[in-house]
Amino acid sequence: MKAHTSETQSTITPEKALEFLKEGNQRFVNNLKVNRNLLEQVNDTREGQWPFAVILSCIDSRTSAELIFDQGLGDIFSIRIAGNFVNQDILGSMEFGCNVAGSKLVVVLGHSKCGALKGGLDAPKIEGLGMDNLNHLIYHFDPCIQEVIKDGEERSSKNEDLLERLNICNIQRTIQDIRHQSSTLNKMEQEGKIKIVGANYCVESGTVTWL
Repeated sequence: MKAHTSETQSTITPEKALEFLKEGNQRFVNNLKVNRNLLEQVNDTREGQWPFAVILSCIDSRTSAELIFDQGLGDIFSIRIAGNFVNQDILGSMEFGCNVAGSKLVVVLGHSKCGALKGGLDAPKIEGLGMDNLNHLIYHFDPCIQEVIKDGEERSSKNEDLLERLNICNIQRTIQDIRHQSSTLNKMEQEGKIKIVGANYCVESGTVTWL
């Protein structure tokens, strides 16, 4: 499997980019990863990079996009932050990946049993632990929590059904944020130059479900 070049990247459509990732996850689940010479790919990409997709995922150690989608060096831009949400710097990175470097697909990849989302659910109980920046991060998910929690429902990370509803809501809200906060990416999607899609990774099976 060779690294992508400017020529191969130019032939990839958003639909084909999505298909590459679907096929890659199927290989991952079946333990049939493509044989790659990574040192050869280092050499092939020494003058530049031509990734076909930008993937925003969580920092969770189980959710490496390159492994989950069986991709090699130079294939994808991987952006990681706890809870897979966007801010201005992440949006700028996405704009670079698509509008400058030519990627055809933006994927927001959430995952089951997300620790950041668990922290968001338990935030009222863990205040005052002396982690100011972490507290700031986990309160980011409050709007989604208020959207998905039912009257009288227990707000707790132990509530697995609520946690998974929050996970899906967070993926969808992040996609909305990308479209609303980046006129560049929104325009590119409207023009058919890119797709912006959501996906959910199961840490128990290795399977990615596309939303």
